[in-house]
Amino acid sequence: MRLAPIGLALSLVLCAGSALAACRDTVVDLRGDWGSARFTVELADDASERAQGLMHRTEMPRSKGMLFVYEKPQRASFWMRNTLIPLDMIFLDRTGTVTRVHENAVPLDETPIPGGEDVLLVLEVNGGLAGRLGIAPGSQLRHPAVPQSAAAWPCTAP
Repeated sequence: MRLAPIGLALSLVLCAGSALAACRDTVVDLRGDWGSARFTVELADDASERAQGLMHRTEMPRSKGMLFVYEKPQRASFWMRNTLIPLDMIFLDRTGTVTRVHENAVPLDETPIPGGEDVLLVLEVNGGLAGRLGIAPGSQLRHPAVPQSAAAWPCTAP
């Protein structure tokens, strides 16, 4: 009889562990009325990595992207200098909620693309993908870079 409570406790720990394991630096999950999507990401979480971004790349697999992470929410603006592939830019606030999507940014275009105020994260994926999937303002992102105390979709949630 004593094994049942131990087994239950172990299964709860394993379930909690798998929920946390779903939230890794190299993966972002997105969800919304449209469904859900997962991307393997490279992190750009310091000034030099953010400045380099996806410049000089000639291709990017469909399930990959880059997640730009700022130290605090701020006004963010991007451009496509030295970027050779069209990109969708998904701007998010400190809760991990999408606030703006810019689709199909034109390669090599240096026109600023404003993301708005209070941007904490920007996810770049292949151009046109956000629209095909339905990613739009109000969609939610799960990732450890989102402050978990404010997260609309925390790492511990299924």
